Amino acid sequence: MWMSELAARSGVPVPTVKYYLREGLLPPGEATGATRAIYSEDHVRRLRLIRALVEVGGLRLADVNRVLAAVDDSGTPLHEVLGVAQSAISPVGPSPSARSLERVDALIRRRRWRVAPDSVNRTVLARALDALDDADDALPDDALSGYAETVSGLAEVEVPTIDTTSSETAVRQTVLRTVLIEPVLLALRRMAHEHVSSRALRRRR
Repeated sequence: MWMSELAARSGVPVPTVKYYLREGLLPPGEATGATRAIYSEDHVRRLRLIRALVEVGGLRLADVNRVLAAVDDSGTPLHEVLGVAQSAISPVGPSPSARSLERVDALIRRRRWRVAPDSVNRTVLARALDALDDADDALPDDALSGYAETVSGLAEVEVPTIDTTSSETAVRQTVLRTVLIEPVLLALRRMAHEHVSSRALRRRR
């Protein structure tokens, strides 16, 4: 396909496609002349992945490059590639307290979860526990364990649905589902709260 069709198929404007080509995010097409090239389905998939990383994940190009490098490295296991993508779209913030980190690590040990020591989500969770502590509304360990049990069930449902036919497809789905499914889960949780509250609290003053 020509570049115009590539842009239409991927939803990425032609000037942006050219920019990605210049930056090396998109591999060059097959040259058919001094200024023309044809492109394949591989280019469509790559552009859709870049679009998901930039528009949905909100990544800077440096982070996009990091994710794409992991995708293109045939020696990197898919599990690690997905970890790079999830890490790139996770928020960066101040270091959490040692106390909250230890609570997170204790939870990981109790659950026997395989979580890397440098996992960004380990620190994100610890910072959230710090925020609750600062608000004088600390989350008890039994409540934290209950949440962990609930999300374990979610993970058992979600992970097997990832299309692993290619690293690009798997990373794109991981980014989309991490960013777009979380509002679904939040809305469901709030509706469940409304339901339980209507039963338990409506008659209280």
